[in-house]
Amino acid sequence: MTDSSHGQNPVPGLPLHELAGFTHRWVEGEGVRLHVVEGGRPAGPTVVLLAGFPQTWWAWREVMPALAERFHVIAVDLPGQGHSERPQGGYDTHTVAARVQAALSALDVPKYWLVAHDVGAWVAFSLALKYAERLHGVALLDAGIPGITLPESVPLDPERAFKTWHFAFHLVPDLPETLLTGRERAYVDWFLRAKTLSPDTFDGAEIDQYAAALAAEGGLRASLAYYRDAPRSARANHEALERGRLTVPVLGISSSHGSIPDMAASIGPWAEHITGVVIPEAGHFIPDEQPGAVVAALTAFIDHEGAG
Repeated sequence: MTDSSHGQNPVPGLPLHELAGFTHRWVEGEGVRLHVVEGGRPAGPTVVLLAGFPQTWWAWREVMPALAERFHVIAVDLPGQGHSERPQGGYDTHTVAARVQAALSALDVPKYWLVAHDVGAWVAFSLALKYAERLHGVALLDAGIPGITLPESVPLDPERAFKTWHFAFHLVPDLPETLLTGRERAYVDWFLRAKTLSPDTFDGAEIDQYAAALAAEGGLRASLAYYRDAPRSARANHEALERGRLTVPVLGISSSHGSIPDMAASIGPWAEHITGVVIPEAGHFIPDEQPGAVVAALTAFIDHEGAG
């Protein structure tokens, strides 16, 4: 279902996919229209979901209905992602975090649990540093966060290099656009198959959907901009951490075959209160590969920290 009362879809040529029990809407976050998908129990605790590259809010499609049984669920397309507006600049994670927070304030969400994967976790980390008073807690799934868990260099061992090689590639000016424009589907297909434990996790329709979002006007440029602004994001993270560590409860979610073997240990030096869990039988795309285990881990985290 689509609610047009919160603004016009800025990417009208990209098909909208429905999820039973959830409503599409658009809300302004500091001058940028963000697409949000909302459902669940309006009076329940709010859980906000952020996805990463090369996905959209649809990454949470298997997780959202289960969470909606107990929680008020909001999945957000980040700026440049899915059906959100694709601004020309401002893709460092502190700027994006401010836009996400402004959108949630416009939706009258006073306080929430934040759950984020990949590039979404980059934004969530910065948001938790800047808006701790708005969060009950934050869960970060398998992400090389700039300046925090992102390796300083790309490993040359082929067994490991495939997990992080694209960080350097995306930073190169112009070349990725030259090579990828018109070939977005092949690129997305490689990511979704190479970085999952089971290469048939994603079907052709899902690959088509994510590729179409990347190929839509401004999508590739915006996706690359997060990586190109990563050094700025890293500097801003460390400037914020000089004033104090993360104070909100943090759950680091790793997987048996993911990119970051132990998210909790990697984030631990910068967080006052952190726990970790490893999801078995999963690669990088944990919400798609093991949605039930993700829901169980999030529910246990919220129940434990919410009771504290």
